[in-house]
Amino acid sequence: MLKIGVIGVGTVGRSVVQILEQNADMITARAGCEVVVKSGVVSNLDRDRGLDIALSTDPLDIVDDPDIDIVVELMGGVDEPFKIVKRALSNGKAVVTANKALLAYHRYELQSLAADIAFLYEASVAGGIPIINALRDGLSANHIESIVGILNGTCNYMMSKMADDGVEFEAILKEAQELGYAEADPTFDIGGYDAAHKLLILASIAYGIEAKPEDILIEGIESVTQDDIAFAKEFGYALKLLGVAKRDGDEVELRVHAALIKNTQMIAKIDGVMNAISVVGDRVGETLYYGPGAGGDATASAVVANIIDIARAGGKSSPMLGYNKPLEHGLKLKKSDDIVSKYYLRLKVEDSKGVLAQIAKLFEEFDISIETMLQRPIDEGSANLLFSTHEAVERDIQSVLAKIEKLDFILNKSVMIRIL
Repeated sequence: MLKIGVIGVGTVGRSVVQILEQNADMITARAGCEVVVKSGVVSNLDRDRGLDIALSTDPLDIVDDPDIDIVVELMGGVDEPFKIVKRALSNGKAVVTANKALLAYHRYELQSLAADIAFLYEASVAGGIPIINALRDGLSANHIESIVGILNGTCNYMMSKMADDGVEFEAILKEAQELGYAEADPTFDIGGYDAAHKLLILASIAYGIEAKPEDILIEGIESVTQDDIAFAKEFGYALKLLGVAKRDGDEVELRVHAALIKNTQMIAKIDGVMNAISVVGDRVGETLYYGPGAGGDATASAVVANIIDIARAGGKSSPMLGYNKPLEHGLKLKKSDDIVSKYYLRLKVEDSKGVLAQIAKLFEEFDISIETMLQRPIDEGSANLLFSTHEAVERDIQSVLAKIEKLDFILNKSVMIRIL
């Protein structure tokens, strides 16, 4: 019998307990032994969770309990969970976590601490989609050329509704909050940070890149308007918040931002709260993983799958990230300024003579070629100019934008969206 302790019996933790109880016979058959939840940790003992397990408010009641075999960490955050997980590992206990923030900052330290003790984290990225297992095991014979993912269901829901219903950002954000897809403070989701944490985990498995959120390009969807949606539709694009990891020679670029992506690409067709991840391997080609990226049952499904994996392996595990030594020597993180992309720009300008000529001159100064241009009147005295460019270097497009911002006829902060 394996005994489980769940630290954080919230939406996901409650679902983990229920799955282990309600699917007990099937789980016993697949795990090779009985798996039971002995106890859980909550922040408030007064709230009835409808579960028949012992509850406390002290995580040490689980990590220091000699009867507990597997610690399931679902509390969220970074510093406190790191202390708790370290102590669990030092006590020889296997760990399962869904904590993407913890792994975004401490995954390499945790791999070293875990050694051959099982430490699994399938639920930390894309909820019920088994993308961690796919990268660690299913695609382990491949050099990974790229990973492109819709990694945040809240943003994907909002962008899909903006495109389908023609509503502006603030209105759809309010709706997402009312439906429970977005938090009261939605910054973590709409600012791209949630997706960035997940991308870093995937990139570590694929490339062995050790980077923290502060080291990579992270932008959100706050500046997207219906003008951008209209441009996307007119030129055959979908607008998505994407996490991108791509190898370029001996460098790996990591970035999270809103992006225009051709409608013909599979990932462009993923709408609503769903997640999807495209992985290109040098041998297998492109594979696409699709499913619910959040929610109690979907995330708990991944947690329980990891518990079953640990039971089958007797508590031992292969290295947490899938390798014992560097995957490839010499790979380094590409500087954000060195990224090469096509770009879309939206400029609000005075509707007067000579405006377009001055802007075109700045593009020419940095050898940036304009691919398409549209003018959308706003009122009698102003208009939006919408440009797309051929490939350019990030630092050059940023330099152009900095100069454009200083022009007298620019009426608002310019918006730039990368084209994938």
